[in-house]
Amino acid sequence: MKILIVEDEPKTGEYLRQGLREAGFVVDLAQDGLDGLHLALQGEHDLVILDVMLPGMDGWQVLQSLRRRGLHMPVLFLTARDQVEDRIKGLELGADDYLVKPFSFAELLARVRTILRRGRSGTEPTTLRVADLELDLLRRRVSRNGRRIDLTAKEFGLLELLMRRQGEVLPRSLIASQVWDMNFDSDTNVIEVAMRRLRLKIDEGQEPKLIQTVRGMGYVLEMPETP
Repeated sequence: MKILIVEDEPKTGEYLRQGLREAGFVVDLAQDGLDGLHLALQGEHDLVILDVMLPGMDGWQVLQSLRRRGLHMPVLFLTARDQVEDRIKGLELGADDYLVKPFSFAELLARVRTILRRGRSGTEPTTLRVADLELDLLRRRVSRNGRRIDLTAKEFGLLELLMRRQGEVLPRSLIASQVWDMNFDSDTNVIEVAMRRLRLKIDEGQEPKLIQTVRGMGYVLEMPETP
């Protein structure tokens, strides 16, 4: 899941980006309304966390622009002003929730997951399955053949990407951008190491082997063809 944060306070923005990345999300960060609108218009985000008071264009204007252009991704407003009128205005403009500063990260994360769960309801499956491998998106649990498998946040994100694109060979550059939110550097072996650990957890002692390396191209998760 990909989240856009539009927050002009550098410490707050970086704090939120780091926390959401550790929770398993891919995160973009903009520090003013115009940049935030530009990123949001690309339509690739599952949620926008939007500060109200922004330079260049305030949060109200950003949200109005998004809705006028037919983009309906959920929006969570952040504000330092706990005024009923402000909350009503945000909701009337099409915001999905409203969080007053200061707030705990645990509360923000709970709101984010609730909004995303609500948005997926009826439109997207909450469980991914390939053979006897199952990934529960809501409870963030993985099991194979009924046995629970403990994964780190990055391993979970990597497996989710592989399962969502089952049968598709994913190049290292795509994995780097989607899971690590970085440009691929051929000098680093972070992807190979993570894939090796994930394969040990998913395929070790199991048949069939689901995660395959396609030499010179990337990785794929699929049911192998029976001879």
